[in-house]
Amino acid sequence: MNGKFTLISLASKNLKRKPLRTLILMIAISLLVSTLVFALSFVRRVDSSIKLTSERLGADILIVPAGSRGAAEDILLENKVKTFYMDKGIMEKVGQIEGITDVTYQTYLITIQGLCCSVPETMVVAFNQDTDFIIKPWLKGKVSGRLLKGEAIVGSESAFNIETGAIEVDSVLFGNVFKMVGVLDKTGTGLDTALFMDEANLDDIIKKGKSDMKPGQISIIFARVKAGIDPYKVAAKIEDSVIEVDAVARKDIGKNLINTLRDINRIFSISVLIASLLSIFLVWAIFSAVVNERLKEVGIMRAIGAKESHVLRLFLFEVIIIGSLGSIVGIVCGTAVSFFLAKGFSIMKNISTDLSVLQRVYISLTGFVGGTIICVIGALSPIQRIKKTEPLNVIKEV
Repeated sequence: MNGKFTLISLASKNLKRKPLRTLILMIAISLLVSTLVFALSFVRRVDSSIKLTSERLGADILIVPAGSRGAAEDILLENKVKTFYMDKGIMEKVGQIEGITDVTYQTYLITIQGLCCSVPETMVVAFNQDTDFIIKPWLKGKVSGRLLKGEAIVGSESAFNIETGAIEVDSVLFGNVFKMVGVLDKTGTGLDTALFMDEANLDDIIKKGKSDMKPGQISIIFARVKAGIDPYKVAAKIEDSVIEVDAVARKDIGKNLINTLRDINRIFSISVLIASLLSIFLVWAIFSAVVNERLKEVGIMRAIGAKESHVLRLFLFEVIIIGSLGSIVGIVCGTAVSFFLAKGFSIMKNISTDLSVLQRVYISLTGFVGGTIICVIGALSPIQRIKKTEPLNVIKEV
């Protein structure tokens, strides 16, 4: 004989006896697991992007022109290119609010290839290097000392768009020649697609008239609060004191997106629940037929010495094989869908972060365990009927 006889090998042979029925069950489990993996990948990726952006901003409160909160979140979370401006004097008012320790600001410009610049449409961030506590941590080891006038550093994504491939590349920005002196490490925020320069360059840009901003304007203010003070209360004070602005606590960044994400999560959860119930019913129906077909076979096995536990394990191995193979196929399909089909969703295309290997492994394990368990649950009731059968009676009746 070739190979050693085991319950697993026997279970495999039993499944091959009815290949179409086995295939139908595997497809059902695969579809279920694919849906589960895609749903988890979608929700986890958006949620991770929001959390990572919030953690890496380095500020407790963001202050933007009234009505511009959504635009600021589009820039930070979704890589969208937008501009908005307010008077620079507002920063001084914000700095005087009780509880605030540090403030800095940034000004956003948009490059338009051919019209003002030699690079694709990109966000340009001008910042004050003396007060900054947002960009500097990202610049460590990327530039020696300060960014000089006429120098810029590119975000990790912009480096591919501009096709620098290295540092020391000249580009024209708003009529001025800028030297790209470095590429920023990936930060996981929307600013990975930006170009960074010192605000000393703004006067020349405004004089060239190739930007719609005016002298004395900035886009966004970042503020830190004293330890132990509630940022929400400070944000409320800012809005009460300075009516021209909206103040957003760091933890509220992406709040609208989070609410939308919760609704999407509910839809996915309901879909997965319905698919699970259908899969359980299908497994139950098919294994009920399998048990009925093989009652005589079970009776003969018991009559020649097989224990009840052997028979139960044989059927259980068949269920686990189907559930495992179906789950593996489902994991592959669900992961592929999350890579390719997700690009059709604008919310996914614009998110700057992707799932880590560890997160994908966790999602895959969840799908594998979930698919296998659902298969076992569906088959438990038919398999339990075997306990109630008397071997000799079954042989006589069949």
